Parts: sequence; structure tokens; C-alpha cells
Amino acid sequence: MAGFGEEFEKIYMRYFNDVFLFLKKLSKDESIAEEITSETFFKAMRSIDAFRGDTDIRVWLCQIAKNCYFSHLKRQQRFVDITDIEFADSIDTIEEQILNRSDAMQIHLLLHNLDEPYKEVFMLRVFGELSFKQIAKIFQKTDNWACVTYHRAKNKILEQMEADNG
Repeated sequence: MAGFGEEFEKIYMRYFNDVFLFLKKLSKDESIAEEITSETFFKAMRSIDAFRGDTDIRVWLCQIAKNCYFSHLKRQQRFVDITDIEFADSIDTIEEQILNRSDAMQIHLLLHNLDEPYKEVFMLRVFGELSFKQIAKIFQKTDNWACVTYHRAKNKILEQMEADNG
């Protein structure tokens, strides 16, 4: 069991800052980010056996972090709308629509029904703010593949929105 502890400590040391920065961006509060980062790694340690390895461990940890953050908000009796989340400075059309309250739910529903890998690539790019190079590394593909996949996902969402809105 000592081997497990050492292995998890390596995971903690390697990804702590990534998870913390993700939560700091999400919560806009350093103390909340610190608290939830600790909770995230505690939950990850308890459920490491459930990690299947089909996604990057950083993505898995950030998903746990996001769930912990939303649980924290529920405990605080607060509601966070997707429009409250700040995005990268270079936002293009679909990302701007996510900021529009009337389109946000429709985009989330379309994104939920999007096939993989489009769904995950789009989420990593828009919500995770990862570069195409980082996304490519997660999928063990080229930067160009990540870029093309993201743009195809964006186009699929836009086409479905146009179809839904007549």
C-alpha cells in the first residue's frame, strides 16, 4: 500500500496546480479554489480505482473538481449560470453565444448529445481553455487533428442550432 501512496503523491504534485488554477478560474475566489482543490484530491484518492484511463488524468481530476465546486455552490444555496464563467479573450461566435443566456441551455443540450470525440474536444477547448496542442496531447493526435475536430464540433452545434431555430 506504500506504493499506492507514493504514486498518488506523484499525481498530487504533478496536477495540483492545474486543478487549483482551473478552480480559481471557475470560482474567481482563491480561498474557495484552495478548499475545493483539497476536496478534489481527497475524492480522487478514494475513487482512483474507478479511473479507467480512457481520458487524461488531468481531465478526470478537473471533472471531479467541477463536480465538487457545483456541490459547494449547492451547499451555499447559490446558482451559477454558465454566463458567469469567464472565457478566453479570443472568443469566437459559438463561445459568444454561450455567454448569451437564451442560447446557453440550447448549446448545452446540443453539446450533451454530440458524439465523441467532438464533445470532449469542444469542452476542453471552450470550458477547459486548453490549446490545440494540449488537446492533441490528451488524445495522442496531432495539433491539426485537434483544431479540425474542434471546428467540426463547433459547426455541428451551429448547424443544429440553425435547424432548431428555423
